[in-house]
Order: sequence, then C-alpha cells, then structure tokens
Amino acid sequence: MKKQILVALFCCLFIVSAQHTSNARISESIEILDDETGRSVIAHLAKPDTGVAAVGVIVIHENQGLTDWVKSVADRLADNGYIAIAPDLLSGKGPNGGGTDDFASSDDARTAIGTLDSDQITRDLQDVTQYLREQTGVIEVSVSGFCWGGAQSFRYATNEASLAAAFVFYGTPPTADEISRIRSPIYGFYAENDSRINETIPATQEATESAGVTYAYEIYPGVGHAFLRSVEDAENPSEVEQASFDAAWTRFLDLLEAQVVITSVTPQGKAPTTLGEKKDAD
Repeated sequence: MKKQILVALFCCLFIVSAQHTSNARISESIEILDDETGRSVIAHLAKPDTGVAAVGVIVIHENQGLTDWVKSVADRLADNGYIAIAPDLLSGKGPNGGGTDDFASSDDARTAIGTLDSDQITRDLQDVTQYLREQTGVIEVSVSGFCWGGAQSFRYATNEASLAAAFVFYGTPPTADEISRIRSPIYGFYAENDSRINETIPATQEATESAGVTYAYEIYPGVGHAFLRSVEDAENPSEVEQASFDAAWTRFLDLLEAQVVITSVTPQGKAPTTLGEKKDAD
C-alpha cells in the first residue's frame, strides 16, 4: 500500500475560503490501485473546477454499495467547494470481479457487504485517503459515512490518526477500547425515530469522554434511519422532515467549513489544529 508521507515544514499556513457556494464541478469514475497488493478500488471523484485549496472528504456508502445517491452526496460536497471521493468498497466482489453496479439487485449487494473483511475495508480506505491527499489543493482529509458507512466512518477513525474529523450519519460505534485510539473529532447525525442506533449514544458519550475524544451530535426530529436519502427521495416530505434534512446538511457543511481555517505543521510533529480539540498521538 502506498505510504503516507508527511513533509514537516517549519510553518505551513493554508487558508480555506468560505464554502456554501455553487461551483463548476468535475465528476468522474476513477480507479485506485494498491501498489503492494494489486487490488484496485473503483471510486466516484467529485471536485470543484477551481485551483483553490480545499478540504477532502471521503464518503462511505450504505450497505447497498456505491449507489447513485451516494455519488450525489459527493457531487453536492463538490458543489460546495470540497473535493469528495466515494469508494466502492464492493470493488472486486461483484459478478465477474465487478463492483456494486454488477450485482443483480440491491439485496445481493447487501449480502456481499456482510462478507467484507474489516481489515480489507481499512486498507481500501487508507488507499483512498492517500489518493485524496495527493490531489492538488487538498489540505486536510475527513471521512463521512451513512448507515453501514456511518459505522465504517466511526471505525476508520480508530485506525487512521491523520483524519481531521469523522462524520457519522446514523452509524453504530466501535467498542470503547477502539474509541480510545481515536485522534480526531467525531460528529454524529442521528434521527429521532431510530431507537436501535440512538440506544448506542449514551455508551458512546461515556467512552469518548473517558478517552478525551470530541464527540458532538445532533438528533433530528420527525425523521427515521437513513433520513438524508429517504427525505431526498420523497415526493412530498413533511415540513419537519424537510427541516431536519436541511438542518443536517447545513450542519455538515458548516463543520467542514470551520474544520480547517489555518493548518500548521511543525518539525515537532504536532497535530494540526482543527475544529474541536484533536488529541495528540501517544
């Protein structure tokens, strides 16, 4: 796997301009090759058609794989000035070695998701992270995920100390021992009508507080699990559903906008300054 290289500079300052503006966007399908194993992961890359510095965001799909909706999330992030990449973690698992698009049904894709090896998922995400860091203008990388991807986003934060933040959309948490390894802020997005996931919040609060990890979350009223997709797909969402959808997206973009205003790297290897208090590595 490609190794991540940190070039230590005495004082490197990157200024991130305000986002929330519509930009020309480039969207394309790419292939990320692991140099050591030869494994390739297909991904959807979306980026603003500008040369300005930007925050990079990994978007981890739900348990149906890399669907058009997940690609639209990456596109929406790019429209707001971020460089987003949505990997197909089912790459190579579909019929004839294909990915999500090669499964006969979403149920088949969901079954295949259940067979994925967690270590391979981590390695794939590390390759994606490395690729994203190599893109022109990327100054920080965060991870986000939805449903199954939300759980993977949270889990990836336990294995990748370089992340600026992890955004968990209605995903289950790792164990308390795993949470103790996290070095980045965790931001949770939960639905009022989602008891299975919400029951995990108190224990997650306790574990993150014990580990000194920033964990800030919101519970959005009148919606259920996977509400960002379901509300967007609904022909006539209720006012409260639409309000929760808008509030969640606004919070996501606001947190990204504030995530890195000035990043400073010193020869001593200090962790970058980010929104929330980022733990120094042990």
